[in-house]
Amino acid sequence: MSNTSGMIHLSAFDLSLAALLVVALALSSVRIYPGLARQLLIAALRTAIQLTLVGLVLKVLFANSDLLWVTLISLAMLFVAGREVMARQHRRFAGRWGYSIGVISMFVSSFAVTLFALLVVVGNEPWYQPQYAIPLLGMLLGNTMTSISLALDRLTQSAWEQRAVIEARLVLGHSAQEAISDIQRQVFRSGLIPIINAMAAAGIVSLPGMMTGQILAGAEPVEAVKYQILIMFLITGGAGFGTMAAVHLAVHRLFDERQRLRLDRLKR
Repeated sequence: MSNTSGMIHLSAFDLSLAALLVVALALSSVRIYPGLARQLLIAALRTAIQLTLVGLVLKVLFANSDLLWVTLISLAMLFVAGREVMARQHRRFAGRWGYSIGVISMFVSSFAVTLFALLVVVGNEPWYQPQYAIPLLGMLLGNTMTSISLALDRLTQSAWEQRAVIEARLVLGHSAQEAISDIQRQVFRSGLIPIINAMAAAGIVSLPGMMTGQILAGAEPVEAVKYQILIMFLITGGAGFGTMAAVHLAVHRLFDERQRLRLDRLKR
């Protein structure tokens, strides 16, 4: 480690020492669950490579602030997040809908909340300054992606398991919305549980990542806390509205224009 300007700089050797924890965990899990060890090592390798590449790209972007490049990188982040949402589904929608629901929901929620934060709350000049725009959007997309993934997975799985109940309600004259309303409420709650838990535990059980990173980088604790509160509120809004939009689109897709349950639209 080296210390300049109040900030401790980590070397590749320092990071290698931390990586030993992941390697040790992977080796320890071989007997219990052999497949998990490989997943852990691949995920750790992806983390190191992806974050290193992102760091290099952001270094260039911060030095040359340009709306076009900020927009292109933001869209790339959105499309990758949409793919991750689709990949996490046990029973996902077939065709383009399996990908589109996550992308549309995150675009409507995360991009709108990020623009609100940049234009109204932060008010930096220019408003698309990558130092603020990219990290804000990244945190919103990451957390919204998690909420949407949980909600969609729970929705499609519950609809599959409770198809007899849903179809019975439809036969009795209930609308599609009424037939699946109980599941829809449970699904929305499931999608928001992670962020609700994070807010409830912040500052007491855990110190959130952004705040911790700023403090380690030498920022004043009170300023770090202000930014963390801002981020938590933005994430909650983005995750909530994103989950709401995703569930609405998914429920609409689960039924046809004649109010019939269409589970054939799900991949088995």
